[in-house]
Order: sequence, then C-alpha cells, then structure tokens
Amino acid sequence: QVLTVHQTADTPICGEADRWNCQSWSLPQRTEKGSVAMVGCMLCVCVCVCVCAGGGVTLFIALYDYDARTEDDLSFQKGEKFHIINNTEGDWWEARSLNTGKSGYVPSNYVAPVDSIQAEEWYFGKMGRKDAERQLLGQDNPRGTFLIRESETTKGAYSLSIRDWDDGKGDHVKHYKIRKLDNGGYYITTRTQFDTVHELVQHYTGCNDGLCYFLTTPCPNATPLTLGLGRDAWEVARKTLALNRKLGQGCFGDVWMGMWNGTTKVAVKTLKPGTMSPEAFLEEAQIMKRLRHDKLVQLYAVVSEEPIYIITEFMSQGSLLDFLKDGEGGNLKLPQLVDMAAQIAAGMAYIERMNYIHRDLRAANILVGENLVCKIADFGLARLIEDNEYTARQGAKFPIKWTAPEAALYGRFTIKSDVWSFGILLTELITKGRVPYPGMNNREVLEQVERGYRMPCAVGCPASLHELMVQCWRREADERHTFEYLQGFLEDYFTATEPQYQPGENL
Repeated sequence: QVLTVHQTADTPICGEADRWNCQSWSLPQRTEKGSVAMVGCMLCVCVCVCVCAGGGVTLFIALYDYDARTEDDLSFQKGEKFHIINNTEGDWWEARSLNTGKSGYVPSNYVAPVDSIQAEEWYFGKMGRKDAERQLLGQDNPRGTFLIRESETTKGAYSLSIRDWDDGKGDHVKHYKIRKLDNGGYYITTRTQFDTVHELVQHYTGCNDGLCYFLTTPCPNATPLTLGLGRDAWEVARKTLALNRKLGQGCFGDVWMGMWNGTTKVAVKTLKPGTMSPEAFLEEAQIMKRLRHDKLVQLYAVVSEEPIYIITEFMSQGSLLDFLKDGEGGNLKLPQLVDMAAQIAAGMAYIERMNYIHRDLRAANILVGENLVCKIADFGLARLIEDNEYTARQGAKFPIKWTAPEAALYGRFTIKSDVWSFGILLTELITKGRVPYPGMNNREVLEQVERGYRMPCAVGCPASLHELMVQCWRREADERHTFEYLQGFLEDYFTATEPQYQPGENL
C-alpha cells in the first residue's frame, strides 16, 4: 500500500537522511481517510506521522503532564488525546487537545500514537541493559517490577527486564529476549506465542510460565526533559533569565541556578567578556545542541551577545568534584563509584560515535543529579577559549594534570586524549576528589609523565581498576582503549572482573 508523508520533514534533526525508518503501527482508531504509519529516525528522536493517501492523521496520547512555558505552548495532563496539526518543526509539534479543544505546541517526546507500544506504561524504548538495571534497582520497586525496551543486539526485537530476588544474589535483574516471528507475532519461548507484545505482557502478568517471576507492576518512569526549552527558544533574550543562586565559579565565569521565562528551572553559565568569540561560540553551539544523550547535560539555549550565557538543564547535586569532596559522595563505595564511571564512559562513547572531542574531561565538568545520575558538561567549549593563560597550554589556567602529553605539548587533541583524561578522572573518583599527582606542580607533572611516570594504585583501589587507568595512559594514543570498550568493561566490572568484591573501610 502506498504511503504519502503527511506534513513531514525531509531529514531528521541529526541530518542522517538515510536513517529514516518506516514502521507500521497497528491502530484500531484509524481515521476515515486510512491507516497510519510512522517515520522515525534511528539516530535521534525525530518522529513524523505518515498516513495513507488521503491525508488523515491518527490520535496521539499524552504520556506525562506538561505545564506550558510560553504563550504558544499547550498545557496538558497525562492521558489527554490530541490531533497533531503540524509536526514539521522538529521537537515541538502543533497539536489540538480533544479534551479542551485548545491548540498549541507540545513536546514531541511527551506524546505517542494511541494504542501503540510507545504509549504503554511499561515501554522504555531505546534503553541499554545497564540503564534498565539502574531503573529497576534504583528505587523501592517490588519483585516482578518490569519494563520492555528495544533489543540492543537484534533489530525489531525487544528485551523484557524484570526485578527478581533470591537468597544468593539478593535483588537483581533478569533479562529476556522477546523475539519477533516472520508473521508478526512475538515470543520468549517458542511454545508460547502472541500476536502482540501487549498480549505477551498480559500472559506473564498472570503467571511466570518459565520466567524468574510473574510481572507485577511497570517500572516507574521519571518525566523526561523536553528537547529544548520551547519551539523558538534557542537564542533567548537576557531579560528572560533570572539568576537566582550562584552555584560555583571558575576561571572563565560563574554558574547559576536560574529560571527561564518565569516557568522553567535551568542552570546558567555566564562567561566573562573576552573568554571566547561570540561568533565562534554560536557556531560551535549549533553542533553542541545536536549532541543528545541521556549522559550528556542538555544544552537548552544561549545568549549570544557578551557576556555570553549558556543555558542547560539543572543538575541538583552540582559538580562531581564538589559532590565527592564535600557532598554525599564521600561515603560512596566502589560499586557506586564504578557505576558513575560507567555512566561517564557511556556518554563519552556517544561523543566518540559522533566524532566529537570533549577536550576538558574531569570531575569538575561532570554534573550529578538525583540517584547518582552523572552527565557530562562543557563538551567542546575548551577549544574556543582565547585566554593567553589557557591557550599557552602550560599556563596557570590550563588543566595540565588531566591532559594527555601529546595534547599538552603539541596541541594534538583527539578522542584518545579524552581517554587519557578519563583515566585521570577515575583517580578522582577512587580518591573522592583528590587533586591528581599530589605534591607535584604542573611543570613537574609534564616532565615526569614524559619520562614514563604514572600515578600508583590508590589505597583500596583494586589492581584491575588501576590497570585500566594505566591502559588509558599509554604513551601511544592509538594503543589506548576506546570509550566503547571502557563502557563495557565498567558496566560488567563486578560480574566479569571483580565478582568476589567485598566492601572495605574506604571503598
């Protein structure tokens, strides 16, 4: 059957036109004009509605509550239904509520087609195994709490993740592959097959039928960030921002907790005039805003005239460095610290896939939210700094102790110099925020590292973790691990590398 695209863009936001993926939906509530399909980008979060020739559109349902931030926005409650009027403008769609009759813009990641799998409470979409475990184990969820996500390894298949408990392991998560039949059905074991994933969930809710436990309740899902502050909120006016509380200060500016438009809590980084060219910053910011990953701090908006303001999502626990030195981080044990390292590696693995470079990876540039969520901040900004004390690379403001020798000496910044910095960041985690190379100044560090010196294993740090750091500090950049490898190593650390770990006095 020929489909025509109804009000849809030529390419997704990421620009990867070849990644459009047409996927049919089984929707009983079809319009009189015909059945419905979706077009979605596999790389970013773009989704556009398609309909059969004739031009009708399907109903969408709200997955979360939303309070309008601007006059153009539409407030709505979870469960409200909409007609989508226009979905060609990226992350914010024009919609009309069937409940109130009002029209306005809605965040596209807050809605899904009625009766689609995306509208189900238990469906978490594109989520990795480790993040599923964090979600299921991170709260007081009962045994049998579950979620369904896209399979990481098999296209078109899903994974079922269930919280379980036994005497040996205590609380843990089991994962089951939901396979797809050629005729469109689904199964976990071939002897029990279902027409839809919804029927599969209903079946295993009544009995475990071979699973570790029957399904009890969908995993609670936090309301996600919107993709941007609003439809036209990229370059914003300074007067729309209120700077309420100073959170910290650095060589090049301050960080504030603020409010945008009187409605939305944000973090605001204010840069001292002369720190960087506004034109160069705006150009780089266009790239930075396209980098979207749940382990990267989302860039919301900018004030592009000096003093430059950078507006991002607000992270409640502040920088990882302060969290480790002065906050709750001082009491963390090795499993939590390694998990935080794995989250950072996951964000850097995304930066690696996108052929980007951070250039200033250290604990001060990692932000911490609720439940020990870690996100990478300030990616790409270091390249733009024009201060002589910084650009000399041996100047007082340059982070020599975190910088790979080829970057510090010759300005060769690559993703592999970021890997070196990640190894230094691991020492910050393990030592709860201690400055690297204690007792040495910048010049001594540069000289000693060139001679082959590497930091020794910290007290309480397992030899296997220190060996990983040393591998990040190999002289030849090409011999250092990829972030993809580092992510996998750290996510599986306590099953593959240190299964016998027992908590010690410090770690």
